[in-house]
Amino acid sequence: MAQPSEGEGAPPRRGRQPAWIGVDWGTSSLRGARFDTDGGVVDERAFARGILTVTPGGFAAVFEDCFGDWMKPDGTRCLISGMAGSQQGWLEAAYCPCPASLDDVSARLAWVEPRRIAIVPGLSCEHTGTPDVMRGEETQVFGALRLLGLDSGTFVMPGTHSKWIRVDAGRIEAFTTLMTGEFYALLRQHSILARTLPPDDAELQGAAFDAGVAHALRSPGLLQSAFSVRTLSLFERMPLNDRPSYLSGLVIGEELRTRGVQGGEVVAIGAEALTRRYERALAQCGVRVRSVGAQATWSGLWSVATRIAA
Repeated sequence: MAQPSEGEGAPPRRGRQPAWIGVDWGTSSLRGARFDTDGGVVDERAFARGILTVTPGGFAAVFEDCFGDWMKPDGTRCLISGMAGSQQGWLEAAYCPCPASLDDVSARLAWVEPRRIAIVPGLSCEHTGTPDVMRGEETQVFGALRLLGLDSGTFVMPGTHSKWIRVDAGRIEAFTTLMTGEFYALLRQHSILARTLPPDDAELQGAAFDAGVAHALRSPGLLQSAFSVRTLSLFERMPLNDRPSYLSGLVIGEELRTRGVQGGEVVAIGAEALTRRYERALAQCGVRVRSVGAQATWSGLWSVATRIAA
């Protein structure tokens, strides 16, 4: 019988509980955490062993090399989130359709080794007949809900493929993916704009970033607004080192424009450098931001662990 997590009216735990470790196995990185009996993280590890570095059939060996000692105590279990459940991963975990609660996701685990190692499924949803998917972000959202004491809200997860997620009464109702980070990289490195930009990005130039966001919000679209990087350079109206920040503001501003974000509150989940940019950009839309970092993954995996039968 699944047990509720501590802090949710759970009775005192009795008897020996299984030890848990959590693993976040992405495209380019591999992270792990070992939990105590209350879900606190007592140890963490990170490796440059994302799924793209693993040869076919080599996942078990990589896992053993990185976390075998953690798994030695009898009864230890492991939950894995992220791209390890993709077609290129260890074991494909079928997507769980939205709307999906924590219990729905926990009931659809893909067990690599029964009662020992399981992969958390990703989520899917439909937009006017077109599918959208996520892997790993769902775990972070459930973790953020637990950390912040929420059961509803709007969440943004900045990155190469940004996610906007709507949660109601503890269920992920729907989400949308926007290729914001990837479009920045394409424009930055492979478009005519690259000729007007410095070889490397400097630290964020706040005023230039804000100007990019503002221009995107009042523009009809990125196809038009992006060309301003070139024209501001031609007319020498923007210093060289400001231009990457301005372009970043343009693509993030375009994301906010297409989402029609105005007022209210958003929870941003991700690396601090990115969530700060979104907080700054969303301020122009009158939106308050609460931020959660990497601990959201561990909180989410622990939440799943509490749902699994002892």
